[in-house]
Amino acid sequence: MAYREFVSLIHKSTKRDYLQRVNEVDKAEVSEIAIKFDKDYWDGSRLTGYGGYKYDGRWRKVADAMISTYGIKPGMRILDVGAGKGFLLHDFAEACPGVEVHGLEYSQYAIEHAMESVKDRFVSGTAAKLPYPDKYFDLVVSINTLHNLFNYDLHDALKEMERVSRGAKYLCVEGYRNEREKMNLMYWQMTCRIFHTPQEWAFDFAQAGYTGDYEFIYFE
Repeated sequence: MAYREFVSLIHKSTKRDYLQRVNEVDKAEVSEIAIKFDKDYWDGSRLTGYGGYKYDGRWRKVADAMISTYGIKPGMRILDVGAGKGFLLHDFAEACPGVEVHGLEYSQYAIEHAMESVKDRFVSGTAAKLPYPDKYFDLVVSINTLHNLFNYDLHDALKEMERVSRGAKYLCVEGYRNEREKMNLMYWQMTCRIFHTPQEWAFDFAQAGYTGDYEFIYFE
């Protein structure tokens, strides 16, 4: 296992007003909307999700870094667990022509509105039960998804990432190291089920036998 900074290349460039996030609206109310992972989450207001975020190429630097780090070559298979609308999958395919990309996504809305370039590479399902054979992928990634699971599903999801990988694995989840970061995380998040310190995440990884790389996103 190794700590990798891939998503941090993007995360740290964004400025956030945590207090505005909870003062502008009823946070519980908008969270109830967000956890449906429907149009309001993906293409609605910034207060209920991504704010209509469209593909802008920002994930290309993440794809490039992963391809370099894990030695991805044409013909290899990559799985993104919680692939959203396929932005990272698109960038993987563009950065390494010939690579075989696959996306697992829970949200039917996200699948229906996925990028056309990778839409046919999606399957509907949950991270806790991946519909793929053992040791099928050369790289399995999951970004900002697993913290949205309850602990029992998280355990199964980690085991599933381990099962379907014959090579590298990487996941990114939100965490906190102090009380300020914990409060900022609670202010900012809308769909989290798990609020963990790095030590607690390490415990989860060990319990599930997850041996891949990882990264934590902090709200400083």
